[in-house]
Amino acid sequence: MRTVLVERSATGGQAGRAHASRTTGLPRRVSGAQLTDRARRQAAKFGAEILTAREVTALEVNGAARIVRFSDGSAIAAHSVILATGVSYRQLEAPGCEDLTGCGVFYGSALTEAPSCQGQDVYIVGGANSAGQAAMYLSRGAKSVTLLVRGASLAASMSHYLIQQIEESPNIQVRTRTVVEAAHGDGRLEQLTLRDVDGGQTEQVDAQWVFVFIGAAPLTGWLDGTVLRDERGFILAGPDLTSDGRPPEGWELDRPPYHLETNVPGVFVAGDARSESAKRVASAVGEGAMAVMLVHRYLEQS
Repeated sequence: MRTVLVERSATGGQAGRAHASRTTGLPRRVSGAQLTDRARRQAAKFGAEILTAREVTALEVNGAARIVRFSDGSAIAAHSVILATGVSYRQLEAPGCEDLTGCGVFYGSALTEAPSCQGQDVYIVGGANSAGQAAMYLSRGAKSVTLLVRGASLAASMSHYLIQQIEESPNIQVRTRTVVEAAHGDGRLEQLTLRDVDGGQTEQVDAQWVFVFIGAAPLTGWLDGTVLRDERGFILAGPDLTSDGRPPEGWELDRPPYHLETNVPGVFVAGDARSESAKRVASAVGEGAMAVMLVHRYLEQS
């Protein structure tokens, strides 16, 4: 089997840009760049061809061929394709946040860091359900949890039951009309500068942890007309395609889609781009391994 890995930029995506990872089962912290470089070298050792700085713009179906087309007009025809395009998290644009990502500033569902927050001050940026759920979870062990909300209240984007739970939690504070102006720290987050949206006043506070929940978008627009996605653009696969007991429209095989298989037979999805995925490195790696197994099964039966 010949395998080709196509990367638009650097190998590893979000994981490759993280400063450190504690979720891989390794005895000590490693940077995202170190982790993904090891994965790239291992893939090359096993014979994978790696194409970098190549942007995929379309996926086409031609009989048994699954054709991956590039922005320069060239293409690769394959028997099977695994989509592992991840997501693009909306980033805090405040100075210092980029340098401290993974070192106190975390995006998405990075709640595996929760045990390290015991007895410390935690800030959460966002006003939707994901931010509220994170606040409730972290409040169990943190000294204090402060929700920073740009809007005037939580009611516009958070479920009523969560708002009630937050109001009843003694160590959760909600600061509306407040944004992060800057993050400060020498190799590790130490302080935040907060700004009042209405008056413009700023305040510097001690902070060791910031969890940011301001949205993420999958990079799946190039799949329009080929692969089914949910209302947010995440790729549907396996049981999510057959929730009504029927196969997806156009499905011609006498079996249902495999667990990570899309509505196009032989095209699989793994990691953050999949609808309802966990958005964590460890789960993405596990889904990647499962997808490879399913590719073998698909090819054996084709």
